[in-house]
Amino acid sequence: MKLAQELGTKKLTAKSDSKLITGQINGDYQAKDPQLAKYRDRASTMASSFDNFVLLHVPRDQNEWADLLEKLANTRIIHEKLSTPTTDRSEVLDVENKITWMMPIFNYLQSVETPDNPEEALKVVKEATKYTLLRQNLYRRGFSFPLLRCLEDEESTYVIEEVHEGVSGTHIGGRALAIKIEKAGYYWPTLRRDCLEYKFAEGHKAPPERLHPITSPWPFFKWGVDILGPFPPAPGQVKFLIVAVDYFTKWIEAEPVTSITTKRIKRFYWKKIICRFGIPVEIGTVEYCQELKITQLFTLVEHPQSNGQVEAAKKVILRGLRKRLEEAKGRWAEELPQVLWSYHTTPHSTTNETPFRLTFGTEAMILVEIGESYPRTTLFEPSGNEEELRTNLDLLQEPREIAHGKEYAMKTRAARKYNRKVVPRNFKTGDLVLKRITLGTDKNKLTPYWEGLFKVIEEVRQGAYCLESLEKKLPRTWNAASLRMYYN
Repeated sequence: MKLAQELGTKKLTAKSDSKLITGQINGDYQAKDPQLAKYRDRASTMASSFDNFVLLHVPRDQNEWADLLEKLANTRIIHEKLSTPTTDRSEVLDVENKITWMMPIFNYLQSVETPDNPEEALKVVKEATKYTLLRQNLYRRGFSFPLLRCLEDEESTYVIEEVHEGVSGTHIGGRALAIKIEKAGYYWPTLRRDCLEYKFAEGHKAPPERLHPITSPWPFFKWGVDILGPFPPAPGQVKFLIVAVDYFTKWIEAEPVTSITTKRIKRFYWKKIICRFGIPVEIGTVEYCQELKITQLFTLVEHPQSNGQVEAAKKVILRGLRKRLEEAKGRWAEELPQVLWSYHTTPHSTTNETPFRLTFGTEAMILVEIGESYPRTTLFEPSGNEEELRTNLDLLQEPREIAHGKEYAMKTRAARKYNRKVVPRNFKTGDLVLKRITLGTDKNKLTPYWEGLFKVIEEVRQGAYCLESLEKKLPRTWNAASLRMYYN
């Protein structure tokens, strides 16, 4: 009834499965309980505000609308929470008007009244020369506009909202918004700051979830896999690149392919990973991994940070190819081995070791050692080389442990710094959200940044949610950074 009054309804037909309530309001039953009598009187008063009000009794199994509302009770949007009973009358108190920034200037111009503090009084007298009173309204003399109407907090909020997103609003930037309001003839001291804060208020700049570093306990335990492309066609009509990186040694395996199919992905895993380094424990892949009892870990859509090691490897490959190719973009497949070799023989920033040494136990011989004399080449003895290599393999565990400790310490420091900026943004099952439009969809200059409405149906893990639309459940999971709450 209250909602119908707010909507301006003149005729209302209500249904209830409570025979007691319908009987008391319709006058068929007496309300002996004093508390029930208050609610009856309250309902009768509200009913008299309608031109025509009818309350009908229906059986419980036929009260379909109430059942639907009950199912939507966990969305945090539908129902209103009342802190006090509707039968209690609110106590009205006389409260002194709050002092606004205009009060001292207004009082001085109207009745030459100044504050008791001499410094404040001098400041008010000086500032008052910039203002004038017209019909009990305070105006400021402007440079770009003769008279600017001075506004209080509530009035200024309305003006910002109307100019920014009203009928004639254009969702402009903060500075442009302030200039447009001033050109319209309004002023308050914090105009520019309020416009900047309003412009960026709804954007989520802080990360919504704490950083969870991913580490590997031993070499080739965990592999990350991703796909690069399409590239310009190279010899053999290869256009894509499958990239896999080991989380411990940072070793990269890559293979150019003509197309991305399940068969090619399976062959890459078998040829480049399993046959060379053994069966891993965790890898992001397809059903093929289930046959070998390998755990599948899927990254989040539009959240490449959850697969950061592979993203870093992709950047290294792309940067190396760009520097080598220049204009001959079709030679990228031929230059790929040189790029990978350069990466494998360069110390990694997190481990201070080369991926080649952490993988094979010794440093690779590079071309400069052949061109210029180097102790390893000048003092080389074929008879003792085999024994030295075996000794290096026996001692390999120590540099691996040191590298693992350095990587863990660096990721811990990075997570500690990152987590200082986190503003938790959690969603509950049943919440209605908007989703950021992904890069894969057809976008143009008029495409909005967000799409929806979607409903959260499950929280999978930290910051990852499963969504569904009105038609179907969305595939994959979505990170909280790509979601925002929908407010009706």
